[in-house]
Amino acid sequence: MQNGSVLRRTRKRHSDIWQFRWREKAADGKKIYRRKQIGTVEQIPDLETARKAARLLVPELNTRMAKSKPVSMTIAQLCSHFEQCELSLANTWRSYSTKTIYKVYLKRWIIPKWSEHFLSDIRTIEVESWLRSLPIARSTCAKIRNVMSVLFNHACRYEFFEGNPIRLVRQSAKRRSPPVVLTAGEIRIL
Repeated sequence: MQNGSVLRRTRKRHSDIWQFRWREKAADGKKIYRRKQIGTVEQIPDLETARKAARLLVPELNTRMAKSKPVSMTIAQLCSHFEQCELSLANTWRSYSTKTIYKVYLKRWIIPKWSEHFLSDIRTIEVESWLRSLPIARSTCAKIRNVMSVLFNHACRYEFFEGNPIRLVRQSAKRRSPPVVLTAGEIRIL
């Protein structure tokens, strides 16, 4: 089955069919067996004709498999694509202030740290550890995490990558300590 095979399959209630079988490699390396009906025995009378019909399917299947393979893309390239598609002035899906804030988080935090990493190299634990090591407020870390999640959702939507590793990143936006509340007398002294 290296290049696929053609089989005649019997059916109980209908006439026999010709089936093309092949296998594909999944992203995790496991083999997935596929099959596609070529036609019935009435439509295609012999094995040689069925093989010719199967050869016509191969380019279509190869194109589909090439599209399903993830693209090797860095975070910097993804950020650039995201800015062109989602953060441009022509796109009215997000407000002007949201676009501005997203650009700031990308430029200030995400691109300097992750720009050279490929999408497939990003690990949940690495991002979580990095966010915890930043000397900023938890709420800011949560916003950075959310922008990274939006970025990976964009990659999934455009089929650059499958899955969003950021969705599993744990990041609290809760304050580390309660705020100091001044009384009216303390405010007068200031």
